[in-house]
Amino acid sequence: MLTKNFFTAGKAIFTVEPSEAFVTAKAQLGETFHPHYTYRVDRVEMEAKGQWPAKTCYFVKALSGPDNTSDYVYLGMLDAETGEVRLTQKSAFPATATRVLVVQRVLKAIFDGRGGQIAAAGWKVRHNGHCARCARVLTVPESIESGFGPECAKLVA
Repeated sequence: MLTKNFFTAGKAIFTVEPSEAFVTAKAQLGETFHPHYTYRVDRVEMEAKGQWPAKTCYFVKALSGPDNTSDYVYLGMLDAETGEVRLTQKSAFPATATRVLVVQRVLKAIFDGRGGQIAAAGWKVRHNGHCARCARVLTVPESIESGFGPECAKLVA
């Protein structure tokens, strides 16, 4: 299971596959949904005028097109302490959008230490095979499992 450190490392890309129960419930409501949703969390150091040190912000984006590298659209901001994803005026999706509800539910649960409950309920959360900190391709089984290369794992522990 991915951890808080994975999502706040700086270049995290992950895909959430909702449970069969969730998919069935959405279908029964006649709502349009996808079998999985891909997200990116970017860590950005923001300098405000007269403010130092810079404030660390985490921007959550959702994949919204066929290009897995560039078709990400701003969804909201991640609170690195609580795992809450807050929408802002510039969010491209309404609060009721399935992709918003999915990322809010999953990240909040993982940050609260309830990632096992998400997995037990049939939800799958997978990283994209690259280090969440430096974006290098992962090849070592332990690195693939954790989402961090060996050098980056030492830095985020």
